Amino acid sequence: MKVVFGTDPIKFPMTGIGRYAYELANCLQESSEISELLFLQGRDLSRHIPTAWEPTSLVQGLRRRVQKSNFISELYRLTAPWLKTHTLRKHPDAIYHSPSFYLPPNVDRCLATFHDLSVFTWPKCHPAERVRFMQKELLLTIKRADILITDSEFTRLELAKYFNLPLSQVYAAKLASSDDFYPREAEEIKPFLTPLGLKANHYCLFTGSIEPRKNIETLLDAYERLPLALRLANPLVISGFKGWSSAGLHQRFKNTKKSAGWLYYLGYVNSAVLPYLFAGARSFLFPSLYEGFGLPVLEAMASGIPVVCSDSASLPEVAGDCALMCAAKDIDTLTELIQKSIEDDAWRDQARINGINRAKQFSWQRCAQETLLAYQHV
Repeated sequence: MKVVFGTDPIKFPMTGIGRYAYELANCLQESSEISELLFLQGRDLSRHIPTAWEPTSLVQGLRRRVQKSNFISELYRLTAPWLKTHTLRKHPDAIYHSPSFYLPPNVDRCLATFHDLSVFTWPKCHPAERVRFMQKELLLTIKRADILITDSEFTRLELAKYFNLPLSQVYAAKLASSDDFYPREAEEIKPFLTPLGLKANHYCLFTGSIEPRKNIETLLDAYERLPLALRLANPLVISGFKGWSSAGLHQRFKNTKKSAGWLYYLGYVNSAVLPYLFAGARSFLFPSLYEGFGLPVLEAMASGIPVVCSDSASLPEVAGDCALMCAAKDIDTLTELIQKSIEDDAWRDQARINGINRAKQFSWQRCAQETLLAYQHV
Protein backbone atom coordinates (compact mmCIF):
# COMPACT_ATOMS: atom_id res chain seq x y z
CA MET A 1 0.00 0.00 0.00
CA LYS A 2 0.97 3.60 -0.59
CA VAL A 3 -0.14 5.85 2.28
CA VAL A 4 -0.19 9.60 2.84
CA PHE A 5 -0.47 10.36 6.56
CA GLY A 6 -1.50 13.80 7.84
CA THR A 7 0.86 15.36 10.39
CA ASP A 8 -0.75 18.76 11.05
CA PRO A 9 -1.37 17.88 14.76
CA ILE A 10 2.36 17.31 15.34
CA LYS A 11 3.15 20.80 16.57
CA PHE A 12 3.88 22.71 19.78
CA PRO A 13 2.28 22.44 22.26
CA MET A 14 1.87 18.69 21.72
CA THR A 15 -1.72 17.74 22.50
CA GLY A 16 -3.12 14.22 22.89
CA ILE A 17 -3.99 14.14 19.18
CA GLY A 18 -0.49 15.34 18.36
CA ARG A 19 1.08 12.54 20.39
CA TYR A 20 -1.25 10.03 18.74
CA ALA A 21 -0.23 11.22 15.27
CA TYR A 22 3.48 11.20 16.16
CA GLU A 23 3.53 7.73 17.73
CA LEU A 24 1.38 6.17 15.00
CA ALA A 25 3.48 7.76 12.24
CA ASN A 26 6.63 6.23 13.74
CA CYS A 27 5.07 2.78 13.89
CA LEU A 28 3.70 3.00 10.35
CA GLN A 29 7.23 3.70 9.16
CA GLU A 30 8.20 0.24 10.38
CA SER A 31 5.34 -1.59 8.63
CA SER A 32 6.25 -4.00 5.85
CA GLU A 33 2.69 -3.70 4.52
CA ILE A 34 3.23 -0.09 3.44
CA SER A 35 5.34 0.20 0.31
CA GLU A 36 5.55 4.01 0.41
CA LEU A 37 4.72 6.37 3.28
CA LEU A 38 4.49 10.13 2.84
CA PHE A 39 3.64 12.78 5.44
CA LEU A 40 1.36 15.72 4.63
CA GLN A 41 1.98 18.90 6.67
CA GLY A 42 -0.25 21.70 5.44
CA ARG A 43 0.04 21.27 1.68
CA ASP A 44 3.62 19.97 1.73
CA LEU A 45 4.61 16.32 1.38
CA SER A 46 7.70 14.83 3.01
CA ARG A 47 9.21 11.46 3.78
CA HIS A 48 10.12 12.69 7.28
CA ILE A 49 7.94 13.09 10.38
CA PRO A 50 7.91 16.73 11.52
CA THR A 51 9.25 17.76 14.92
CA ALA A 52 7.15 19.74 17.40
CA TRP A 53 9.65 22.53 18.01
CA GLU A 54 8.68 25.31 20.41
CA PRO A 55 8.34 28.48 18.31
CA THR A 56 10.21 31.66 19.19
CA SER A 57 8.36 34.43 20.99
CA LEU A 58 8.32 36.41 17.73
CA VAL A 59 6.66 33.57 15.84
CA GLN A 60 4.20 32.98 18.70
CA GLY A 61 3.24 36.65 18.72
CA LEU A 62 2.74 36.68 14.95
CA ARG A 63 0.64 33.51 15.14
CA ARG A 64 -1.59 35.02 17.85
CA ARG A 65 -2.17 38.16 15.77
CA VAL A 66 -3.06 36.09 12.73
CA GLN A 67 -5.46 33.92 14.75
CA LYS A 68 -7.24 37.04 16.01
CA SER A 69 -7.95 38.18 12.45
CA ASN A 70 -11.39 36.90 11.43
CA PHE A 71 -10.61 37.57 7.78
CA ILE A 72 -7.35 35.59 7.76
CA SER A 73 -8.87 32.75 9.83
CA GLU A 74 -11.81 32.44 7.47
CA LEU A 75 -9.56 32.61 4.40
CA TYR A 76 -7.41 29.82 5.83
CA ARG A 77 -10.45 27.70 6.69
CA LEU A 78 -11.76 27.95 3.14
CA THR A 79 -8.50 27.50 1.22
CA ALA A 80 -6.45 25.05 3.31
CA PRO A 81 -8.58 21.93 2.53
CA TRP A 82 -8.46 22.62 -1.20
CA LEU A 83 -4.68 23.05 -1.07
CA LYS A 84 -4.47 19.59 0.51
CA THR A 85 -6.75 18.22 -2.20
CA HIS A 86 -4.49 19.70 -4.88
CA THR A 87 -1.44 17.99 -3.36
CA LEU A 88 -3.20 14.65 -2.87
CA ARG A 89 -4.42 14.56 -6.48
CA LYS A 90 -0.79 14.12 -7.51
CA HIS A 91 -0.87 10.74 -5.71
CA PRO A 92 -4.12 9.09 -6.86
CA ASP A 93 -2.79 5.63 -6.00
CA ALA A 94 -2.38 6.48 -2.29
CA ILE A 95 -4.66 6.10 0.74
CA TYR A 96 -4.94 9.33 2.72
CA HIS A 97 -5.35 9.15 6.51
CA SER A 98 -6.19 12.26 8.51
CA PRO A 99 -5.49 11.60 12.23
CA SER A 100 -7.47 14.63 13.42
CA PHE A 101 -11.13 14.49 12.32
CA TYR A 102 -10.96 16.58 9.14
CA LEU A 103 -10.83 15.44 5.51
CA PRO A 104 -10.35 17.67 2.46
CA PRO A 105 -12.91 17.50 -0.37
CA ASN A 106 -12.80 15.29 -3.46
CA VAL A 107 -10.16 12.82 -2.28
CA ASP A 108 -10.54 9.19 -3.26
CA ARG A 109 -9.64 6.42 -0.78
CA CYS A 110 -9.47 8.37 2.43
CA LEU A 111 -10.16 7.81 6.12
CA ALA A 112 -10.10 9.89 9.29
CA THR A 113 -9.72 9.32 13.01
CA PHE A 114 -12.62 10.48 15.21
CA HIS A 115 -11.22 10.91 18.73
CA ASP A 116 -14.55 11.67 20.38
CA LEU A 117 -18.05 13.01 19.73
CA SER A 118 -18.05 15.69 22.40
CA VAL A 119 -19.04 18.54 20.05
CA PHE A 120 -22.23 16.56 19.37
CA THR A 121 -22.88 14.84 22.71
CA TRP A 122 -21.35 17.44 25.09
CA PRO A 123 -21.68 20.73 23.18
CA LYS A 124 -21.93 22.71 26.45
CA CYS A 125 -18.30 21.76 27.11
CA HIS A 126 -17.08 23.74 24.08
CA PRO A 127 -17.37 27.35 22.91
CA ALA A 128 -20.34 27.86 20.61
CA GLU A 129 -18.22 28.85 17.60
CA ARG A 130 -16.13 25.66 17.93
CA VAL A 131 -19.29 23.55 18.09
CA ARG A 132 -20.74 25.17 14.97
CA PHE A 133 -17.52 24.81 13.01
CA MET A 134 -16.72 21.25 14.08
CA GLN A 135 -20.25 19.93 13.68
CA LYS A 136 -20.32 21.22 10.11
CA GLU A 137 -16.85 19.95 9.23
CA LEU A 138 -17.24 16.55 10.90
CA LEU A 139 -20.47 15.89 9.07
CA LEU A 140 -18.54 16.52 5.85
CA THR A 141 -15.83 14.12 7.03
CA ILE A 142 -18.40 11.38 7.57
CA LYS A 143 -19.68 11.87 4.02
CA ARG A 144 -16.18 11.93 2.52
CA ALA A 145 -14.56 9.04 4.41
CA ASP A 146 -14.47 5.47 3.17
CA ILE A 147 -13.66 4.32 6.71
CA LEU A 148 -13.56 5.99 10.13
CA ILE A 149 -11.18 5.08 12.96
CA THR A 150 -11.77 5.66 16.67
CA ASP A 151 -9.50 5.49 19.73
CA SER A 152 -11.72 3.10 21.67
CA GLU A 153 -14.51 0.58 21.31
CA PHE A 154 -16.73 2.96 23.29
CA THR A 155 -16.29 5.71 20.70
CA ARG A 156 -16.66 3.22 17.84
CA LEU A 157 -20.08 2.14 19.11
CA GLU A 158 -21.08 5.71 19.98
CA LEU A 159 -20.11 7.00 16.51
CA ALA A 160 -21.92 4.23 14.67
CA LYS A 161 -25.07 4.64 16.75
CA TYR A 162 -25.15 8.45 16.67
CA PHE A 163 -24.81 8.68 12.89
CA ASN A 164 -26.54 5.39 12.05
CA LEU A 165 -23.41 3.98 10.40
CA PRO A 166 -22.72 0.28 9.83
CA LEU A 167 -20.15 -1.01 12.32
CA SER A 168 -18.18 -2.42 9.38
CA GLN A 169 -17.39 1.20 8.42
CA VAL A 170 -15.88 2.09 11.81
CA TYR A 171 -12.66 0.57 13.17
CA ALA A 172 -11.25 0.93 16.69
CA ALA A 173 -7.47 1.34 17.02
CA LYS A 174 -6.73 1.77 20.72
CA LEU A 175 -4.04 4.18 21.83
CA ALA A 176 -1.01 3.47 24.02
CA SER A 177 1.33 5.37 26.28
CA SER A 178 4.76 6.44 25.13
CA ASP A 179 7.77 4.35 26.13
CA ASP A 180 8.84 7.38 28.18
CA PHE A 181 6.23 6.52 30.82
CA TYR A 182 7.49 3.88 33.25
CA PRO A 183 8.25 3.57 37.00
CA ARG A 184 11.32 5.57 38.05
CA GLU A 185 13.42 5.81 41.20
CA ALA A 186 13.09 8.91 43.40
CA GLU A 187 16.69 9.98 42.75
CA GLU A 188 16.09 9.93 38.99
CA ILE A 189 12.96 12.07 39.39
CA LYS A 190 14.35 14.57 41.91
CA PRO A 191 16.22 16.87 39.45
CA PHE A 192 12.99 17.45 37.53
CA LEU A 193 10.73 17.94 40.56
CA THR A 194 12.95 20.16 42.72
CA PRO A 195 12.70 23.20 40.38
CA LEU A 196 8.91 22.83 40.59
CA GLY A 197 8.95 22.79 44.39
CA LEU A 198 7.74 19.17 44.48
CA LYS A 199 8.88 16.01 46.26
CA ALA A 200 8.43 12.51 44.84
CA ASN A 201 5.52 10.52 46.28
CA HIS A 202 4.17 13.60 48.06
CA TYR A 203 1.65 15.08 45.61
CA CYS A 204 -1.40 14.01 43.65
CA LEU A 205 -1.51 14.87 39.96
CA PHE A 206 -4.01 15.93 37.33
CA THR A 207 -2.96 16.62 33.72
CA GLY A 208 -5.15 17.91 30.91
CA SER A 209 -6.34 21.11 29.32
CA ILE A 210 -8.06 23.50 31.72
CA GLU A 211 -11.62 23.43 30.40
CA PRO A 212 -15.13 22.42 31.59
CA ARG A 213 -15.07 18.87 30.19
CA LYS A 214 -12.21 17.90 32.50
CA ASN A 215 -14.41 18.53 35.58
CA ILE A 216 -11.66 20.28 37.53
CA GLU A 217 -14.14 22.22 39.69
CA THR A 218 -15.39 18.91 41.09
CA LEU A 219 -11.81 17.75 41.66
CA LEU A 220 -11.01 20.91 43.64
CA ASP A 221 -14.22 20.60 45.68
CA ALA A 222 -13.39 16.97 46.51
CA TYR A 223 -9.77 17.68 47.39
CA GLU A 224 -10.79 20.57 49.61
CA ARG A 225 -12.77 18.13 51.78
CA LEU A 226 -9.67 16.13 52.67
CA PRO A 227 -8.13 16.81 56.10
CA LEU A 228 -5.94 19.90 55.87
CA ALA A 229 -2.85 18.08 57.15
CA LEU A 230 -3.25 15.48 54.40
CA ARG A 231 -3.62 18.16 51.74
CA LEU A 232 -0.54 20.05 52.92
CA ALA A 233 1.54 16.85 53.01
CA ASN A 234 0.24 15.81 49.56
CA PRO A 235 -0.72 18.91 47.56
CA LEU A 236 -2.77 18.71 44.39
CA VAL A 237 -0.67 19.45 41.29
CA ILE A 238 -2.47 20.51 38.11
CA SER A 239 -0.68 20.59 34.78
CA GLY A 240 -2.19 21.74 31.49
CA PHE A 241 -2.46 24.68 29.17
CA LYS A 242 -5.21 27.24 29.49
CA GLY A 243 -8.33 26.09 27.67
CA TRP A 244 -11.75 27.49 26.99
CA SER A 245 -13.89 29.06 29.74
CA SER A 246 -11.20 28.68 32.39
CA ALA A 247 -10.80 32.20 33.81
CA GLY A 248 -12.75 31.30 36.97
CA LEU A 249 -10.65 28.19 37.52
CA HIS A 250 -7.40 30.09 37.12
CA GLN A 251 -8.54 32.63 39.68
CA ARG A 252 -9.40 29.79 42.03
CA PHE A 253 -5.96 28.25 41.46
CA LYS A 254 -4.36 31.55 42.41
CA ASN A 255 -6.50 32.14 45.48
CA THR A 256 -6.15 28.58 46.80
CA LYS A 257 -2.39 28.46 46.43
CA LYS A 258 -2.02 31.83 48.14
CA SER A 259 -4.42 31.21 51.03
CA ALA A 260 -4.19 27.45 51.63
CA GLY A 261 -0.93 26.20 50.13
CA TRP A 262 -2.18 22.79 48.99
CA LEU A 263 -2.59 23.52 45.26
CA TYR A 264 0.09 23.93 42.59
CA TYR A 265 -0.81 24.98 39.05
CA LEU A 266 2.16 24.38 36.75
CA GLY A 267 0.66 25.43 33.42
CA TYR A 268 1.85 23.55 30.34
CA VAL A 269 4.68 21.15 31.19
CA ASN A 270 7.23 20.28 28.53
CA SER A 271 6.86 16.75 27.15
CA ALA A 272 10.41 15.94 28.26
CA VAL A 273 9.49 16.67 31.90
CA LEU A 274 5.98 15.17 31.90
CA PRO A 275 7.01 11.49 32.37
CA TYR A 276 8.95 12.45 35.51
CA LEU A 277 5.99 14.42 36.83
CA PHE A 278 3.82 11.31 36.40
CA ALA A 279 6.38 8.94 37.91
CA GLY A 280 6.76 11.11 41.01
CA ALA A 281 3.05 11.37 41.85
CA ARG A 282 1.46 9.57 44.79
CA SER A 283 -1.74 9.10 42.81
CA PHE A 284 -3.24 10.34 39.56
CA LEU A 285 -6.70 11.96 39.61
CA PHE A 286 -8.87 12.25 36.50
CA PRO A 287 -12.61 12.83 37.11
CA SER A 288 -13.34 13.82 33.48
CA LEU A 289 -16.94 14.14 32.29
CA TYR A 290 -16.20 12.61 28.90
CA GLU A 291 -13.22 11.09 27.08
CA GLY A 292 -12.85 9.40 23.72
CA PHE A 293 -10.00 7.37 25.24
CA GLY A 294 -8.30 8.92 28.28
CA LEU A 295 -4.58 8.67 27.50
CA PRO A 296 -3.40 10.28 30.79
CA VAL A 297 -4.95 7.39 32.75
CA LEU A 298 -2.91 4.91 30.72
CA GLU A 299 0.25 7.01 31.12
CA ALA A 300 -0.24 7.03 34.89
CA MET A 301 -0.70 3.25 35.06
CA ALA A 302 2.37 2.71 32.85
CA SER A 303 4.30 4.92 35.30
CA GLY A 304 3.28 2.70 38.21
CA ILE A 305 1.01 5.35 39.73
CA PRO A 306 -2.36 4.47 41.36
CA VAL A 307 -5.34 6.02 39.56
CA VAL A 308 -8.62 7.55 40.68
CA CYS A 309 -10.92 8.46 37.78
CA SER A 310 -14.55 8.84 36.80
CA ASP A 311 -16.49 5.94 35.30
CA SER A 312 -17.49 8.11 32.33
CA ALA A 313 -17.43 7.17 28.66
CA SER A 314 -14.26 5.26 27.63
CA LEU A 315 -12.38 5.45 30.94
CA PRO A 316 -13.54 2.04 32.27
CA GLU A 317 -12.33 0.51 28.99
CA VAL A 318 -8.86 1.96 29.58
CA ALA A 319 -8.53 1.45 33.33
CA GLY A 320 -10.29 -1.93 33.61
CA ASP A 321 -10.46 -2.92 37.27
CA CYS A 322 -7.12 -1.26 38.10
CA ALA A 323 -8.43 2.15 39.19
CA LEU A 324 -10.78 3.52 41.83
CA MET A 325 -13.80 4.88 39.95
CA CYS A 326 -16.95 6.84 40.72
CA ALA A 327 -19.51 9.01 38.98
CA ALA A 328 -17.87 12.19 37.69
CA LYS A 329 -19.98 14.58 39.80
CA ASP A 330 -20.03 12.52 43.02
CA ILE A 331 -17.91 14.79 45.20
CA ASP A 332 -18.26 12.80 48.43
CA THR A 333 -17.21 9.48 46.89
CA LEU A 334 -14.40 11.14 44.96
CA THR A 335 -13.03 12.56 48.23
CA GLU A 336 -13.13 9.09 49.83
CA LEU A 337 -11.34 7.51 46.86
CA ILE A 338 -8.65 10.19 46.78
CA GLN A 339 -7.98 9.65 50.48
CA LYS A 340 -7.80 5.90 49.94
CA SER A 341 -5.34 6.39 47.08
CA ILE A 342 -3.08 8.39 49.41
CA GLU A 343 -3.33 6.38 52.63
CA ASP A 344 -4.17 2.74 51.81
CA ASP A 345 -0.73 1.22 51.23
CA ALA A 346 -2.04 -2.29 50.59
CA TRP A 347 -4.34 -1.06 47.83
CA ARG A 348 -1.63 1.20 46.44
CA ASP A 349 0.87 -1.65 46.12
CA GLN A 350 -1.64 -3.83 44.28
CA ALA A 351 -2.80 -0.92 42.10
CA ARG A 352 0.77 -0.32 40.94
CA ILE A 353 1.20 -3.94 39.86
CA ASN A 354 -2.23 -4.16 38.22
CA GLY A 355 -1.81 -0.82 36.46
CA ILE A 356 1.59 -1.67 34.97
CA ASN A 357 0.27 -5.01 33.70
CA ARG A 358 -2.84 -3.33 32.31
CA ALA A 359 -0.80 -0.70 30.46
CA LYS A 360 1.26 -3.43 28.78
CA GLN A 361 -1.90 -4.61 27.00
CA PHE A 362 -1.85 -1.36 24.99
CA SER A 363 0.93 -0.63 22.50
CA TRP A 364 1.48 1.67 19.55
CA GLN A 365 2.45 -1.37 17.51
CA ARG A 366 -1.01 -2.81 18.18
CA CYS A 367 -2.58 0.55 17.34
CA ALA A 368 -0.70 0.54 14.03
CA GLN A 369 -1.81 -3.03 13.23
CA GLU A 370 -5.45 -2.14 13.93
CA THR A 371 -5.04 0.96 11.75
CA LEU A 372 -3.59 -1.15 8.93
CA LEU A 373 -6.76 -3.29 9.00
CA ALA A 374 -8.72 -0.11 8.20
CA TYR A 375 -6.27 0.75 5.40
CA GLN A 376 -6.69 -2.73 3.92
CA HIS A 377 -10.47 -2.30 3.95
CA VAL A 378 -10.11 0.94 1.98
